[in-house]
Amino acid sequence: MVDDRPATAVEVARSLAFYLAFYTGSVFHVVSSVLLMGISVPLFRRMVRAWSGYHRWCCRIFLNIRVVNEGFQDRTDVLYAVKHEAFFEAIDVPRQFRLPVVFAKQELLDIPLWGRAGARFGIIPVDRAAGARTFRVMLASARERIAEGRPLIIFPEGTRVPHGTTQPLQAGFAGLYKMLDLPVIPVAVNSGALYHRRWKRAGTIRYRFHEAIPPGLPRAEVEARVLAAINALNT
Repeated sequence: MVDDRPATAVEVARSLAFYLAFYTGSVFHVVSSVLLMGISVPLFRRMVRAWSGYHRWCCRIFLNIRVVNEGFQDRTDVLYAVKHEAFFEAIDVPRQFRLPVVFAKQELLDIPLWGRAGARFGIIPVDRAAGARTFRVMLASARERIAEGRPLIIFPEGTRVPHGTTQPLQAGFAGLYKMLDLPVIPVAVNSGALYHRRWKRAGTIRYRFHEAIPPGLPRAEVEARVLAAINALNT
């Protein structure tokens, strides 16, 4: 259940400290990532992961938010379908997974500096207005990353969904599931109740990893199973 009470003075102070620390630190991490792109790919990737880890550290130190994994599965031969409630999990992906490849909105790659770093790290842009040719390019990029042993991450709802609510999955999820012929691991996340607000709340953000759903299922069945699983923490 979402806590709609007014923020306390402590929560406001904690949130302001978090914003100052995280966004100031992000400038250093993003600029460093861009500089390292042409020098060393391993160092560049470490810097991206360091930025994500710094975000989680700021959440713990300034917001008193803990992160708990339930049933974590570290695999590279799957498509992780992750619930999307807040910017938290989008920033946390490089920390949570090992060299993840994320399907993300094209607009994110238009952000100065960050977009360059994201594209170099392996974000696969999703342009919903584009046609079949763009979808084929996405598939080719995804298969290349799979061959490199990197996990694929998708937010199948396509946008942030308020905690406690559900939204149908975007059609592109079923297309990727079918064409990539990979198992899907649904991941529930309950970040919205604490993080998706101006004045953030202390507490525990949980990732709940479900059993893998095999490839080859009918669209209606796989969508129903994924939707139910990613909303398992929706209380």
